[in-house]
Amino acid sequence: MELDRLDRDIIGALVEDARATYAEIGQRVGLSASAVKRRVDRLRETGAITGFTARVEPAALGWTTEAYVELFCAGKTSPSEIGVAIGRHPEVVSACTITGEADALLHIRATDVRHVERVIERIASEPFVVRTKSSIVLSRLIEAPLMTSRGEPFIAPHNESPFIA
Repeated sequence: MELDRLDRDIIGALVEDARATYAEIGQRVGLSASAVKRRVDRLRETGAITGFTARVEPAALGWTTEAYVELFCAGKTSPSEIGVAIGRHPEVVSACTITGEADALLHIRATDVRHVERVIERIASEPFVVRTKSSIVLSRLIEAPLMTSRGEPFIAPHNESPFIA
């Protein structure tokens, strides 16, 4: 899908504040509210915008501890098999296959270290898991959508790296 500057500006406004009205976004990007609505509808239809959500402080829900767990799997365990098994653990908030020695990297949120330990024990009992290697997060240094050097959301065109502002 091809996004023009206005599409990227609208997405940037929504990343900053998904509750902004079409009129507020339109004022920011130089379009009418109805033009913004038409573009947002099209961005949703094409899959560029996949949904709207609230960002919640995990500690407010009791999730005060987090860990990253490297998963080492037996043989040629498929990513879909890993995904199905890991999806049964609600404490796993994200998971991805990775390069290197480990097969996957899991991000876990839990109530405390003991809870993290129990989750890792449950995951390690999956039949394809050979071993795990975990790291507890001590402090989060950055947690934000991609940002420019000015502190604004950065939405790269499809042919540019989002890591170079």
